Amino acid sequence: MAGRVNVVLFEPEIPQNTGNIMRTCVAADCRLHLIGPLGFDINNKKFKRATTNHITWADYDYYESFDEFVSKNKGAFFFMTRYGKKPHSSIDFAGVPNDENIYLIFGKESTGIPYDILRDNLENCFRIPMHGDCRSLNLSNAAAIAIYECMRQLNYQGLSLTEVQKGEDFLESYDEALKASQG
Repeated sequence: MAGRVNVVLFEPEIPQNTGNIMRTCVAADCRLHLIGPLGFDINNKKFKRATTNHITWADYDYYESFDEFVSKNKGAFFFMTRYGKKPHSSIDFAGVPNDENIYLIFGKESTGIPYDILRDNLENCFRIPMHGDCRSLNLSNAAAIAIYECMRQLNYQGLSLTEVQKGEDFLESYDEALKASQG
């Protein structure tokens, strides 16, 4: 069985970020793991709106603690942190064995991933390169960058490279239909 790309949010605080990440997970066919406590109510209508109702299609689990998450999930863990010493693009996601899950772990918006967790996983800490005056990127933006770098290295495994809903040749068909309606 092929491994899967997973996104892990450690104690997320801002519902809009989690909603955006949930939507990205649906688009990239990633499983989302939420480690509590959350800074919002996941059952709240405002949160569901923040996901643009993608929560309906999201594949996600909730854990009370990081220890519970680790006890229930095995695979290659990669930690996004400003303290990482290598860029996200230097991680060899394609080198992870096919049957092993990949976990991209992101910390809470205010404080990130706890230092003791990071210290125990220094070799698997990474960062997104940015100007030295900038402390961090928005969490949902950082997650999207990392998710799609991972998916790129995996040749977009399971994702469509063409427009599915309106059809691969939509633009060509649109021009023809427009000309026919005007003529």
